[in-house]
Amino acid sequence: MKNKDAMKKLTADDPETKSPDIKAENLATLRALFPELITEGADGVSVNVDVLKQLVGDQTVTDADEKYGLNWHGKRRARQLALTPSTGTLRPCPDESVDWDTTQNLMIEGDNLEVLKLLQKSYAGKVKLIYIDPPYNTGKDFVYPDNFQDNIKNYLELTGQTDEGGKKLSANTEASGRFHTDWLNMMYPRLKLARNLLSEDGVICISMDDHEVSNLRSVCDEFFGEESFVGILTWITTTQPDNIGKARFGLQQNIEYVLMYSRCARIELPPFILRTSGNVPKYPHQGKFGRCRFEIIERAFEGAYARPTMRFKILGQAPREGKQWQIGEAQARELEHSGRVEIVDEIVKRAVYPEDEAETEGSFNPFWAYLEEVKTSQAGKAELSQLFGKGHGVDTVKPLSLVQELLNHLPANALVVDFFAGTGTTGHAVMAQNAIDNGKRRYIVVQLPETLDPDNARQKNSADFCDMLRKQKSIAELTKERLRRAGKKIREENPLFAGDLGFRVFKLDSTSIREWETNREDLEVALLHSIEHIKTDRTEQDILFELLLKLGLDLCVPIETKRVEGSMKQIHEIHSIGAGSLFVCLSSTIPKADVESLAHAIVAWHQELKPAGDTTIVFRDSAFADDVAKTNLTAILQQYGLESVRSI
Repeated sequence: MKNKDAMKKLTADDPETKSPDIKAENLATLRALFPELITEGADGVSVNVDVLKQLVGDQTVTDADEKYGLNWHGKRRARQLALTPSTGTLRPCPDESVDWDTTQNLMIEGDNLEVLKLLQKSYAGKVKLIYIDPPYNTGKDFVYPDNFQDNIKNYLELTGQTDEGGKKLSANTEASGRFHTDWLNMMYPRLKLARNLLSEDGVICISMDDHEVSNLRSVCDEFFGEESFVGILTWITTTQPDNIGKARFGLQQNIEYVLMYSRCARIELPPFILRTSGNVPKYPHQGKFGRCRFEIIERAFEGAYARPTMRFKILGQAPREGKQWQIGEAQARELEHSGRVEIVDEIVKRAVYPEDEAETEGSFNPFWAYLEEVKTSQAGKAELSQLFGKGHGVDTVKPLSLVQELLNHLPANALVVDFFAGTGTTGHAVMAQNAIDNGKRRYIVVQLPETLDPDNARQKNSADFCDMLRKQKSIAELTKERLRRAGKKIREENPLFAGDLGFRVFKLDSTSIREWETNREDLEVALLHSIEHIKTDRTEQDILFELLLKLGLDLCVPIETKRVEGSMKQIHEIHSIGAGSLFVCLSSTIPKADVESLAHAIVAWHQELKPAGDTTIVFRDSAFADDVAKTNLTAILQQYGLESVRSI
């Protein structure tokens, strides 16, 4: 048997065992475009910056330190942090999930920097919208304290998941000499990784107030390019004025912003538009005159925004309680006369037909930069209170309408990501909007399990609420509970809606494979562990989903299982993932007598599924009695064209 036919073992040096090596990919791209840039330095391959400047006609070689842009102490280290691969994993938690077997939504508990690294292979270029509501750096919120050496260990310590106990997360106050610096060092690597997830026509929207909006725009200009700046949306956060002592110079700040950048500059076709995508119809309903879409023409109002003149009757029906029409009476009568208004589900709606818009393929409906339809933060808090009751203790909550306004201008099958999930507003909004327009949007939300301190006056009510739920005192528990209750409420209010209201829970942890996490401080223990590479506290399901991450498969990809009876009535479980793109058998022992039957069972299943692309097959390395058994199994599989056979 030739050595090339042997089963290849996955090792710590293989790219499959790590998140993408972005540095290596960048070097490869530069080498392909400009081979003369690549040289050798003290630490290996490097880029000759002087040659790069000459290639682009830079005349300021001697003024290298005087560059336009935002600079701060630690920026280079923050960039390096984003480029450092992660060997962590995401462990599945079916017991904390809803509709585990069928849902396409994800709630991930962990440090969003490491989670973003781990999602790169599976979701790069697939996300239509990233919406985040990061810390505003007001002096009351904390900044994620990243550890350059071992971020997984740092995360486990911070969240109290190690024997050393959790470290306190302190607020980033203005008294700190690194007030802006610490915030920028936190945001920089996360935004750099987020950009990779966006599709070519994807958009990132970032909520911010006036504390850091200028710095945030400078950082985004660097990552996305000024030409990809779509605009800044504004919305009114409150109609309840603070007392004069809280207002800065007596000026009440009641405006917040949403910075919007596209993945790529498309001046001729704005990427943030309402348009048909895939099989989602632009005009999904049947009206009086043919196919149409129905638009709600009433909106909620608060306080001073109430206008009695906008509460007349249309088709004999007045606006619902707390709402008023968005159109004037003259326009309403025109729509009545032309038959362009109908009562749908007991609500007056405008019917919009293709001829009303005279649209062609690729046309779009822009929206105003001032989001007039978005409710206030008080409304967001009230929405959470409807689910949790008034004792939840969360003071600042984005309203559902803010995220829904963004979702409404995207394809109805978009993948949406929020890696500062908070209480889960984005996930809730995706489900709510899907129920309105029968969309199939998916969400991935990420939240750090920040511990809630009952001795902290600002966190006591939230900590007590977690106690009432009999859950750990953390914000991530509030996120999961809101998604559970929101899905249940939407189902009760929309009994005919058959869409996805579940989510899969995953938790960030160290890798399940010991060899990918070598213990250099205790070589004796490392040698003992080399006999069995899989950690004893990990389940077969843990290993399966780590393989999905490492091989770049969706965490919601279908998994089927078949059982093969071996000698001595031993049962071997074979998992088919992604309709045959990956087969996994993690039996703890594979006797020589079982090799042939196991191999032929995999071959038969592969021929039945007929996957379009290449197939990878993975076994537990320590399961084989000897190298002969491993080699024979590999040879049988390769005889039938299954060349990629690996072991862990």
